[in-house]
Amino acid sequence: MRAARFLAALVLALGLAPVTPARAEVLDFENLAGWAEDDHLAALKIFLTSCDLIEGEDWAPLCRLARDAAVSDEAARDFFELFFKPVVIGAPPALFTGYFEPVLDGSPVRTPRFAWPIYRRPPELLDGQVWYDRATIERGILRGRGLELAWLEDPVDVYFLQVQGSGRIRMPDGHVIRVGYGGRNGHAYASVGTAMVAQGIATSDQVDAGSIQDYVRANPGTGAELMNLNPSYVFFRKIADLPADQGPIGAMGRPITPLRSVAVDPAYVPLGVPVWVEKAGAEPMQRLMVAQDTGGAIKGAQRADIFFGTGREAGRAAGRIKDGGRMVVLLPIDRAFLVASGG
Repeated sequence: MRAARFLAALVLALGLAPVTPARAEVLDFENLAGWAEDDHLAALKIFLTSCDLIEGEDWAPLCRLARDAAVSDEAARDFFELFFKPVVIGAPPALFTGYFEPVLDGSPVRTPRFAWPIYRRPPELLDGQVWYDRATIERGILRGRGLELAWLEDPVDVYFLQVQGSGRIRMPDGHVIRVGYGGRNGHAYASVGTAMVAQGIATSDQVDAGSIQDYVRANPGTGAELMNLNPSYVFFRKIADLPADQGPIGAMGRPITPLRSVAVDPAYVPLGVPVWVEKAGAEPMQRLMVAQDTGGAIKGAQRADIFFGTGREAGRAAGRIKDGGRMVVLLPIDRAFLVASGG
């Protein structure tokens, strides 16, 4: 009990963001498969895009040192190895999936072709509030309130745009708008793929984003019922002045980067920290990423969603990912041992 009180006081004194208790083990960099072969400078540059937003006073001096180290791969690698320790939080194997920024055709007004709306957040919906579920919203409770941001071709596009959390919508005149996460209705996310397996529609090895979309489009009645089994509903906002060559805005309010940004559960992994990914599967991946996003389906210490980029090819690549492996969080040395001792 005394040790627990001491750790709690130390966390408050250092300004550390609270995380959910989990088993944690401190490693050496030699324990990271493929560490020496990665592009450390590329990872450091992505780390710098959101370093100033990491909670805790101990990060400010590290951010300054990171800027000085962003001159070569050798200096970047030295920076990580000098000031961080790799920490495995939770119990591998991890579950890695992928996500992307879709590019969809749409319209600013309803037409016979574009008849399915995406909505901005209703003004009465408060953060953390449990509101109407997906089925209720789909029955039209928001209709006629002027909350429509755009109209898409079918409900499957709407649903999977919500799953991805951001997208580009190409209007009939060629103008493209960017939309990002604007809030949610407070209900927990439930997987359509899991429901399909439970109902005997598909086996677990057959379920991926593409197969789910194909089934729902081919079976609109059953498909609508399946989508409504997920009570979570995402609202959007327009993202202005975001250059076309930059990725969507992540949970930290900064653009995310293909194959360098990852969505995590912030209850276990602080947003903004470097994360070493050792992904198994048909397309193994060993690289340093940055925890810059979150997602309704991303729950647990060893759970991560890798951002693959924008457009159809990125979507295909992201949809193939459902792999095990290990996720290792890089933490400042003192913080790493603190987390391990409190785990």
